[in-house]
Amino acid sequence: MNNNFIVFLEQTDGKITKSSYEVLGAALDLSYKLNCSVEAIVIGKNFVFDESLRLKNLLKITHCKTSNKYLAPSEYANIISGHYSDLVNKDIFFANSSLGKDIAASLAARLDTGIITDCIELSIEEDSIIAVRPIFSGKILDKLKLKGESRIFNLRANNFSPPNKFGDKTEIIIKIIDSFISDFQLLEIIKASGKVDISEAEIIVSGGRGLKDTSNFSLIEELSKILNGAVGASRAVVDAGWRPHYEQIGQTGKTVSPNVYIAVGISGAIQHLAGMNSSKYIVAINKDADAPIFKIADYGIVGDALEILPKLIAELKSLKLKGI
Repeated sequence: MNNNFIVFLEQTDGKITKSSYEVLGAALDLSYKLNCSVEAIVIGKNFVFDESLRLKNLLKITHCKTSNKYLAPSEYANIISGHYSDLVNKDIFFANSSLGKDIAASLAARLDTGIITDCIELSIEEDSIIAVRPIFSGKILDKLKLKGESRIFNLRANNFSPPNKFGDKTEIIIKIIDSFISDFQLLEIIKASGKVDISEAEIIVSGGRGLKDTSNFSLIEELSKILNGAVGASRAVVDAGWRPHYEQIGQTGKTVSPNVYIAVGISGAIQHLAGMNSSKYIVAINKDADAPIFKIADYGIVGDALEILPKLIAELKSLKLKGI
């Protein structure tokens, strides 16, 4: 079994993302069982160290400080492989985010090693890491073990717990990265202003063609704002030009696992279910009582979304005013 694990901590504006905390927690849980150590690496211009990152079995966190705020995935892979002189006999863990998958794939190609993406469960069998991931649009759970001297795992958000065993021996190292070997420079990443990242959101309100018109998505936005959630959309809505692609959830969009997923006017085609069926609680609103979405929903409301949403929004506003 490998002597230690490496965890890539993804950060946004200097703060570690929620999904990366979960990846760190999963790696540490495995390290307790295998009696091995964990190292973490953060790459970027800024990194705000939090004392809660002093954790049992976490030997050190290396901040590779860059002059550029934005980097391409290949540059991240360059830095990781350059920082660790020997990545053989190490298991490397990433979040299953867009960036995490890009870096992991690039690194796997460099190391000529195996990679498992979209892991929803990790366990130990005979001193080997066993990963579980959904396949065939979530109809089957695949149980996998990678061979070789090093392995790479991408972990799906909201399926693992953040670390809870604190310590005091974690060493913080700052390494200055002066330049990169790259054919281009990434100047800026433009994000939707003031909106919750759909990959990190604990609550998602998602709309489909049942909303009838793009203007009715204002109800979805209002409900998500009240719940401090994110807005999602079905492929049909995105293809129609009602919503941007970064909100699309499903087989050809993003895979999410929020605590609460509210599907409004979405029938529940298998391609959409593949992107959200691991949500902890699913609420469906649809006027078709036979819609497939009701088969996986924990709570269902049969009715016209354009009549139900205003009433739901009014009730939630009333509860907020009462401090509930």
